[in-house]
Amino acid sequence: QVQLVESGGGLVQAGGSLILSCAASGGTFSVYAMGWFRQAPGKEREFVAGIMRRGGTRYADSVKDRFTISRDNAKNTVYLQMNSLKPDDTAVYYCAARPGVALVITPVEYTYWGQGTQVTVSS
Repeated sequence: QVQLVESGGGLVQAGGSLILSCAASGGTFSVYAMGWFRQAPGKEREFVAGIMRRGGTRYADSVKDRFTISRDNAKNTVYLQMNSLKPDDTAVYYCAARPGVALVITPVEYTYWGQGTQVTVSS
């Protein structure tokens, strides 16, 4: 069983930046593909960014060129650097893991989830 804990959320003005962290424990972090998802009030959970074991990445069109996902396998941690934040980025952000090699974008295909961290972007 893998435990994931997100941190780094907060309140920021439009155009600002935040970095989210996700610390993993209880498993071998390096064998998992990792993803970041977000869920705004009244909306479905959606894919934001994903990273494979050896560093391949994929981004939602809405965050491409603004967000960067990375991982440090030695520290069992995945990061999401968020720049040029917009009010539409406001959501609870979740870290997720799946024990497979494919980089998928649907939440149901991820096995483990963190508790989420709130990101609020003011206009």
